[in-house]
Amino acid sequence: MAKTICLYFEIHQIIHLKRYRFFEIGRDHYYYDDFENERSINDIAERSYVPALKTLIEMARENDKYFKVALSLSGVGLEQLETHAPQVIDLLQELNQTGCVEFLCEPYSHGLASLANQESFREECLRMKSKIKELFGHTPKVFRNSSLIYSDDIGAQVADMGFKGMLTEGAKHILGWKSPHFIYNCATAPSLKLLLRDYKFSDDLSLRFNNSDWNEYPLFADTYADWISQLPEGENVINIFMELCALGIFQPLSSRILDFLRALPKCCRERGITFSTPSELCSSKNKSVGPLTVPYPISWVDEERDTSCWLGNQMQREAFDKLYSVADRIRICRDRRLKQDWDYLQASNNFRFMTTKNNSVSMSRGIYDGPYDAFTNYMNILGDFINRVNSLYPVDMDNEELNSLLTTIKNQGEEIEAKDRKIEKLQKELEKYQPSVRAAEKKLKANEQVLENSKAKKACKRNSKKE
Repeated sequence: MAKTICLYFEIHQIIHLKRYRFFEIGRDHYYYDDFENERSINDIAERSYVPALKTLIEMARENDKYFKVALSLSGVGLEQLETHAPQVIDLLQELNQTGCVEFLCEPYSHGLASLANQESFREECLRMKSKIKELFGHTPKVFRNSSLIYSDDIGAQVADMGFKGMLTEGAKHILGWKSPHFIYNCATAPSLKLLLRDYKFSDDLSLRFNNSDWNEYPLFADTYADWISQLPEGENVINIFMELCALGIFQPLSSRILDFLRALPKCCRERGITFSTPSELCSSKNKSVGPLTVPYPISWVDEERDTSCWLGNQMQREAFDKLYSVADRIRICRDRRLKQDWDYLQASNNFRFMTTKNNSVSMSRGIYDGPYDAFTNYMNILGDFINRVNSLYPVDMDNEELNSLLTTIKNQGEEIEAKDRKIEKLQKELEKYQPSVRAAEKKLKANEQVLENSKAKKACKRNSKKE
């Protein structure tokens, strides 16, 4: 395998909560700042998503299948785009039509269910998988968790859902002497391939590109391609993962980050470097070099590359435990409004606003003055939300009744999955026969034409004899 770049972008949009005070519990069941949600998504769309996606579309068309890119979208982010910035969805569809993009799957809420409730995590992932199929016509084969959260246990769950590969962080404390430039596999589910983010190459673009104090500033595409081509022999998989808003928000358009990106394929082609999608790298022809053992969850956030930015203090843990205490009852819920609130309240940024860590990267807390303010506001909202859940499914609900309902839902879900797999199998079989059917139809039309010509000739002869 020649050196190849796997370029991946994430699209997720924060759902902004409004100021919600204690005395509003039980009186007001709407928790969101609609004005800020609309303003922020339109701002990001104008400054980042629209110009970035237009650039990716141009790159795909100009490079004739050589350039490839992967994207994943959260369900809550998609809902915001569909409501406030449908032009972004149109551009995603246009990019999809180039055949140079792969859409990955992730949890619908961009939340932390993988750390709390296995069944909730599974339900979200399968719901997102269906959403991607509905929007773009492709069933995702590769998975990425919220903020690339991964552990051996999570990998086993993802493999059980039928995914063949997963993206995660090339964290130093996990890799040790190993390189992120190889394909690994899950230690507890060997069929699941792992693609590890190269944080240096990724952060050079998403964090340092416009920093005039950086010793590599200004960075040009040919220099970047040289760095990749000079990697040791055999280190052939370079995974460059970042948020799409790195193009235009973290690195402003005035930095000419999009010009850099546009020039990259030509520079890479000259050096024999290719581009690959995650599915191509996770295909059976590319073998894993071995298992990667990750006993505790890792992520792509902060220096620690762990989950401490969401669950590192007592406030975050209390909010997290209280939210997921109702997870099982939410799964049997049929109230659409309650289900949507559940998605929005799970989003990981709600917990990150409560962090007391000193971050190397500046973080906006939005309406909050600090972590305690964020905790108080969220807990007020959560108090009202849980009251609504309890009114439908009381806390003292008989365990046997709850388990029976959960078992029924699980069985229905498995039945639907089995039917989906059968439909997919039949569609593939149908596709195999389609060329033969088309050939037979063509032959039949040709025979009909010959027959008509023959009849016409006979008719002409009869008319000639009569004359």
